[in-house]
This record gives sequence, structure tokens and C-alpha cells, in this order.
Amino acid sequence: MPHVIVKLYPGRTEEQKKRLADEIARDVVDIAECAEKSVSVAIEEIHPDEWTDTVYKPDILNNADTLYKKPGYDPLQ
Repeated sequence: MPHVIVKLYPGRTEEQKKRLADEIARDVVDIAECAEKSVSVAIEEIHPDEWTDTVYKPDILNNADTLYKKPGYDPLQ
């Protein structure tokens, strides 16, 4: 039962978010070889001023061992 959470800055249209979720779900089905009905995708908009404390530190910095794609930035430097 894959569940994917995408966290990004606000500013995308509902159409863009729907398209992103559909494309992610399609790739998950294809690559993870699971049924589409078992895939869910959530999108959380995070204000830029909150990114470091609510996303970067807890989800990226503190979980580096589970990241398969690391970011090319470090807001702490």
C-alpha cells in the first residue's frame, strides 16, 4: 500500500497538483508493481519560512539514511 507525501511551496494550481499526483501514482504502479487502487498521494503546501523547521530538519536531515534522492541544497549553511 504505497502512500506518497509531496511537500512543496505553495503556488501550484489544483490542476498542477492533480497532474503531479496522477503522474507519481502512475510511476509507483509501474515501478513498484502494485495495483493503482492501493496507491495514494498527498500534497502538503509548506510556506518557505517554515520549510527548514517543518521539512528539512525532520524529514531530510534527520532521515538521511532513508533518502533515495538527496536535495542539492542545505538551508543550514
